[in-house]
Amino acid sequence: MGTGREVGSATELQARIAKGWKPNRYLTNMSMAFFNSTADYVATSIFPICPVEFSTGYYYIYNKGDLARDNVQRKPKFGKVTPAQMGHTDDTYRCEVDQIIVGIDQIGAQNYQRANVPPSIDPKRAKNRFVTDQQLLHLDIMFANNFFKSGVWAHEFEGIASGGTAPGANQMIKFSDANSDPIRFFDARKRQIRLDGRRTPNKLTLGYDTYLALKEHPDLLERVKYSGSTANPAQVNERVLAELFGVDEVKVLYATYNAAEEGQSDDMQFICEPDGALLSYTTSSPRIDEPSAGYIFTWDMLGNGNFMATDVFEGEGGTHAEFMEGLLSTDMKKTCDDLACYMKTCV
Repeated sequence: MGTGREVGSATELQARIAKGWKPNRYLTNMSMAFFNSTADYVATSIFPICPVEFSTGYYYIYNKGDLARDNVQRKPKFGKVTPAQMGHTDDTYRCEVDQIIVGIDQIGAQNYQRANVPPSIDPKRAKNRFVTDQQLLHLDIMFANNFFKSGVWAHEFEGIASGGTAPGANQMIKFSDANSDPIRFFDARKRQIRLDGRRTPNKLTLGYDTYLALKEHPDLLERVKYSGSTANPAQVNERVLAELFGVDEVKVLYATYNAAEEGQSDDMQFICEPDGALLSYTTSSPRIDEPSAGYIFTWDMLGNGNFMATDVFEGEGGTHAEFMEGLLSTDMKKTCDDLACYMKTCV
């Protein structure tokens, strides 16, 4: 152009900065977003999900005693035996609808779109991730309140320190105590559940501190210490614990949340009791002729096949706003006390 200063050149940039312009210094390949990893949310992976057509309804419970009793009798000559009883009761589920709404300023969003900001700060993308994460967080909190806490299950043990007195009927030595015997303890619980519920537990769910105590327990380390090598040292992890305790799967509850109200200082806690543990028998999917310690009933509230739905709608005229909503409808229900045992204060 004959000015000796091309637009976009180093000289031009220096001149613009001298006049007060600040370059866009935001990185385009990272941001700090404290979402939980989706792998940390486990609510829907512990108990089977049972989709239902109506928000409320009934399900049958066959009488265990009738099914387990030997009802076959010797036939009398020229006669017949008394018909066997196969009774049932029923119970109900009720799926309530929960909702979250977050706003998007359409005018303010233009600045982000024109400034080539990181994709993570794009309002629609970021808030869609926020709504999804909030739904998963809410499900895990529901799981903690309905399944993973003291006072829910009929069979419950409390951890105590080893000492002069032996553990009582519903007590155990804490797993953080070297004098405890986790394998023998869980074998006894499996035996009782097998006896009471006619199924062997297949899933062990551990609070984070309980998991740390078990992976450092000297008895468990002793059992695996010769299985390692210099390149791959022996260690106790979820897979090893599943093998040692004889269950199909061990799940660790890693997810955290902020227990403080808005405006208060953050109070970060584990969603589920970190010193708890739940041993249970569950089916992998809803079964018409199988029991399960618990079920997660889910209702398709919008008729689109999802119990977790996300939608976007326009705000009132003149507001230049739109809103993103998340909806979910579920009922997390304990369905059989005989198929589970909860352990509190494990450490």
